[in-house]
Amino acid sequence: MNIPFLDLETLHQSILEEMKEKFEEVVSSNQLILGPELAAFEKEFAEYCGVSHAVGVSDGLEALIMLLEAHGIGEGDEVIVPSNTFIATWLAVTACKAIPVPVEPDLATYNITADTVAKAITTKTKAIIAVHLFGQPADIEKLEELANSTGVLVFEDAAQAHGAKTQSGRTVGSFGSGAAFSFYPGKNLGALGDGGAITTNSAEVADFVRRRRNYGSIEKYVHEIPGRNSRLDELQAAFLRVKLMRLNGWNERRRSIAAYYLDTINTDEVVLPQKPMGHVPVHHLFVVCARERDRLQSFLHERGVGTGVHYPVPPHKQMCYKEYASIHLPIAERLSQQMLSIPIGPTMSDAQVAYVAETINSFKP
Repeated sequence: MNIPFLDLETLHQSILEEMKEKFEEVVSSNQLILGPELAAFEKEFAEYCGVSHAVGVSDGLEALIMLLEAHGIGEGDEVIVPSNTFIATWLAVTACKAIPVPVEPDLATYNITADTVAKAITTKTKAIIAVHLFGQPADIEKLEELANSTGVLVFEDAAQAHGAKTQSGRTVGSFGSGAAFSFYPGKNLGALGDGGAITTNSAEVADFVRRRRNYGSIEKYVHEIPGRNSRLDELQAAFLRVKLMRLNGWNERRRSIAAYYLDTINTDEVVLPQKPMGHVPVHHLFVVCARERDRLQSFLHERGVGTGVHYPVPPHKQMCYKEYASIHLPIAERLSQQMLSIPIGPTMSDAQVAYVAETINSFKP
């Protein structure tokens, strides 16, 4: 059996006719930038997340940068970030000339917690970025309480968590001072190219991002702030609208696959992820840990099971952050050597899911 890590072809074939219709509508309209499809998507996505405003931008990194900029994060400010995350979380901080302060995650959930973050807060701390890594909600409600009690800001990096909910029933993207989303093609809600958005309940923040993404302008040729070109185009917004209608169903399928894995994978060779009680993850990735990660990956590859490694080098060990090279972050370093992502796409058949679990259970290093 051949099981790709993520089967976008099958997913897109299931909605191809609607995507073609949207393509024709956008092309015929001649409104290719900042038009009605983007406006409609922003309204629909804001409602989906339970917030007042969503603003589409060119990608997830730009969304996070502009969200920080809108709140005055700048040179010398300390921003607490997870030690274990995709590098974009750190890049957004340094793009604002602020200082990333890494905090180690909980090994059970791969996310930072309020308890560990509290120990890292100093007089220079301006903000916390809570990453809902792999589609698992972070300890965001407690982090929000901590931020309020200490006078710092808290932002959500929700790039992998479209539609996830916390134990209170609130949707990710509705907490703190705002959230940043990515619509990279492989995301649960993915465009057919790059894309991103911020969500917020602040009209002022939404207005800033709308101007910042468009050369600092709302009215053509009137530039009120220094801006740049960072817009979500009409075609991608149109495609995202088609997918948004199906997102809950796709997420539910991911949850059913995850539940099967958690019930069925029973080998001592891997450690399965855990979810905090009551949270509703969306399983953008299903990540196991294995002492013999590379051997397990080769074993699965030889038997037709696609895998991924998220992420093989933690941010503090990347060349672009050489100033952090001497810092020892043992949990992030351990995870980078042991984590392996296995298939969990919403188009997987029951037989494919069973085969992945059976193959992992048969692994003997």
